[in-house]
Amino acid sequence: MKRKSSVDEIRARFDKDVERFSNLETGQTATVDAALAMALVAETAARVTPHARTLLDVGSGAGNYTLKTLQFLPGLDVTLIDLSRPMLDRACERLKQSTAKRVRPIQGDIRDVELAPESFDIILAAAVLHHLREESEWQTVFVKLYRALAPGGSLWIFDMVESDIPAVQELQWRRYAEYLENLKGPEYRDHVFAYIEQEDTPRSLMFQLDLMRQVGFSKVDVLHRNGCFAAFGGVKAAR
Repeated sequence: MKRKSSVDEIRARFDKDVERFSNLETGQTATVDAALAMALVAETAARVTPHARTLLDVGSGAGNYTLKTLQFLPGLDVTLIDLSRPMLDRACERLKQSTAKRVRPIQGDIRDVELAPESFDIILAAAVLHHLREESEWQTVFVKLYRALAPGGSLWIFDMVESDIPAVQELQWRRYAEYLENLKGPEYRDHVFAYIEQEDTPRSLMFQLDLMRQVGFSKVDVLHRNGCFAAFGGVKAAR
């Protein structure tokens, strides 16, 4: 298998892309239904966990998902985790103008960051988990996120996903290639596919839903899927 980008290489790429990722319309054009998925995740988190007081945004980038969630649930204590310090700095700057009660940035990799048990009512993970590699890492991270949720809390994910059926994966990949080419031409398509090949190791939607059940989520659901992108999540049982 071709060598994938290291954590430091991924961090360096995002350090250089703060401006683009500070604007959903320009920063997420390679992602199908990016704006729709963000709105769905934010409003769903608010409706499923209306009592929430604390939010963790994993792979927060410049804070888009947190800012959107605060529109539905003002006054949250927010914790941001991201590899990139410039991204965290921009997120904190933007959140100063929001309703966030408190903002705590943590620069680091979710695989390494320690999370206190039952410390968050809502966890968001948008376009970040596809950087996990071996199945053991997926298992470890999902267990960590589940344990960090308070009883009755919820986890919501938006990410690139694969299919477990080769013919379906081939179809979805072809349709995604057509989407990118129609958006900005064949060179842009090739550019996006090259960095996916270099950086990403997505897993299927079914794999992740099954894993959520295995680690303890009492309910899981899919909010939206279009091709190789999906929004989904789950709820930790209340005591």
